Amino acid sequence: MAWAGTAQTSSRIRAWLASLIRRDSRIGGHVRLLAGPAYFQLVRLEPILKRSIPVLIVFFITYIAVSRALGLFEDYRARDASARDQTSLLVTAVAANLANLDANLPTPAASVDLRAALASAVPSISYGEDRYIILADKAGVIRATLPTKAHWEGRPLVDIIGTAQPLTVFGSRAGVVELRLTNGMPAYGALGQLSGKLGSVAVIQGTEAVFVAWRASFGNSVLMFTFTALILLVLTYAYFAQIERASEADQLHQDMTSRAETAFKRGRCGLWDWDLARGKIFWASSMFEMLGVEEKNGLIGFGDMEALVHPDDINLGALAEQMLVGQIDTVDQTFRMRRADGQWLWFRIRAEVVERSESGIRHLIGIASDISEQRHAAERNATADIRLRDAIETISEAFVLWDEDNHLVMCNTKYQQLHNLPDPAVRSGTPYAEVMRAARQPVVHTPIPSEGGDVAGARTYEAQIEDGRWLQINERRTKDGGFVSVGTDITQLKRHEERLTESERRLMGTVMDLRQSRQALERQTQQLVEMAEKYAGEKARAEEANQIKSDFLANISHELRTPLNAIIGFSEIMTRGVTTSFGPEKFAEYARDIHASGAFLLNVINDVLDMSRIEAGALTLETEVVDLAAIVTEATRVFSPAAEEKQILIATEIASGVTLTADRRALKQILLNLISNSMKFTEPCGKVTIRARSVGEAVTVSIEDTGIGIPKDQIKRLGQPFMQVANQFTKTHKGSGLGLTIARSLVDLHGGAMKIWSTVGIGTIVSIRLPRVSGKDLPARVA
Repeated sequence: MAWAGTAQTSSRIRAWLASLIRRDSRIGGHVRLLAGPAYFQLVRLEPILKRSIPVLIVFFITYIAVSRALGLFEDYRARDASARDQTSLLVTAVAANLANLDANLPTPAASVDLRAALASAVPSISYGEDRYIILADKAGVIRATLPTKAHWEGRPLVDIIGTAQPLTVFGSRAGVVELRLTNGMPAYGALGQLSGKLGSVAVIQGTEAVFVAWRASFGNSVLMFTFTALILLVLTYAYFAQIERASEADQLHQDMTSRAETAFKRGRCGLWDWDLARGKIFWASSMFEMLGVEEKNGLIGFGDMEALVHPDDINLGALAEQMLVGQIDTVDQTFRMRRADGQWLWFRIRAEVVERSESGIRHLIGIASDISEQRHAAERNATADIRLRDAIETISEAFVLWDEDNHLVMCNTKYQQLHNLPDPAVRSGTPYAEVMRAARQPVVHTPIPSEGGDVAGARTYEAQIEDGRWLQINERRTKDGGFVSVGTDITQLKRHEERLTESERRLMGTVMDLRQSRQALERQTQQLVEMAEKYAGEKARAEEANQIKSDFLANISHELRTPLNAIIGFSEIMTRGVTTSFGPEKFAEYARDIHASGAFLLNVINDVLDMSRIEAGALTLETEVVDLAAIVTEATRVFSPAAEEKQILIATEIASGVTLTADRRALKQILLNLISNSMKFTEPCGKVTIRARSVGEAVTVSIEDTGIGIPKDQIKRLGQPFMQVANQFTKTHKGSGLGLTIARSLVDLHGGAMKIWSTVGIGTIVSIRLPRVSGKDLPARVA
């Protein structure tokens, strides 16, 4: 509580100082005047601190390591000397006490007597903790031990301490020595010679017990040193990291702001900050861009926004009132907003009411995302799902589909009837175990091995239900981990099989028939699965074709409206000009504009009609021997005025005497469409080159330009019916967009082929290859 009070007091003091500085700039000036010298002094000392801090920390860590190592070494030496002294004193004391007791021992002395004499000769608490007292006779055989080790007694002493030890050679003169027992234990050992009936006494002190405390101290010292060094290194790293972060903070803030704006635009979403009290709404620039609304300092009024929202989806006034009184604090709603061009877009807003501490004003802050594409896709998926369910419902077999978690996806009425399932049990998402509990259990369940070999996740079996009917059930795993099951009523087959059991020959024939029927049923099951997959693929292709048609119609409607608006507008002006002052120059100018718009409109309609005739197969070719050079000359002459106006050079490289059998009008239209495209997308001062030559039994014509080029991912789409790289929103040149499609179709009608090579920013090459001799009156076919 004391810490909490201190923190609150500090925060209040800082707030009070900040308010004083905001109210009086002179106080802020004095504060900066006082703090400035110290701050600049720290800035000047910063390079020295950067270099000295690591050196001081390394020196400090080294000092701690050396001092602690010396202390541990001295402690180790002291413990070693103490253990040796205790061992030497103990063996001396035990030898003296045994010498006094030697006269009282019987001859020969029993082991019990020797243990008692050894126990009385050893001072209290002188054994244990890996310390042993061993009494041996003159032959070196162990007679008694403390603490008692029965398996040592009766064995030679050298079997315990080893033969190559100083104790076994020099005896008591060796003093206290380090040795390793035959069982591998390291120890201190000392030997005392006895002059009476007994031979010697040995004291063995294990070194593990001596240095246990030292090792613990060593471990603690290493741990403390490691933690201390680590903490100092972390502090050093934090010091330098803080300096680096401080220098990068401004740049990071600027980068994050730019990334957020880019993310909003690319993600088709926008930031909302709604001042509920004042009715002002701040929008990110991406919101204005999505709605096509003019941006005014990022703000929009409540009335303006309410005019954009569809009234059937949301009541903004009631929503604002609920948030102001605190009834709701979060918003997650979906509604429509109208673009500037009249199109409705679906948005989903997720926001939270935040109260600004300095002003107490409630703000609604959140993100609005454009979900129009998701809504349209959901509608299309719902339509496709209805069609699929209708198809499954109409089949004569019992059909059921489970997902990867063994939950029910769908089943038809036939499956529900065969298993006598209630309606609640066949709801989507019901677990498999729950459905099986509610289902009518089969009386007989017979697995059928697959004749084509085991297939992973597939099985076939027969089941007899309570009413006596037989079902053959085929199960197959789907690609997403679920499985599909198809049950066929084979009651008649089973009954027929029973009637044929009287004859072996008929039985074998029936078995063969049943095998064939089973295989047919398996194929039918597989066909149903493939039909569902093909249906999904066809549905996707149909949606793609529908989208292509929609884009084409949208583009054509734009191209038709533009010249019609010009024709209607200029004709209306000319009509009004009849009764007012209207000079012949204006009349001629408007007439030329009307003529140009009408010609453009006619070209668009001709392109659409030509494409329609080609698709309908109503176009036939009237072939004749054609001089290719003459056709190229006629085609380039048409574009000469336009080339001079755009300062584009049209060059031809035609081999002499190149002829072929083709439809003259169609061949000229091919060249006109290709040259028109090259001229359209070539910048001023560019160049368009037309080359033609004979290659064997074919003629190759290529049109090369230095235009803007085409992206590689769009080249494959060019020339497909109703397919355009640009739409009515992105294209920058007029036209129906069917020129290249018509050209490709006419080339195909001649039995030729067309290829396109292009590099963005460098240019495009369109090459057509036509046979020198083609059929006459060939039927039209789609390109």
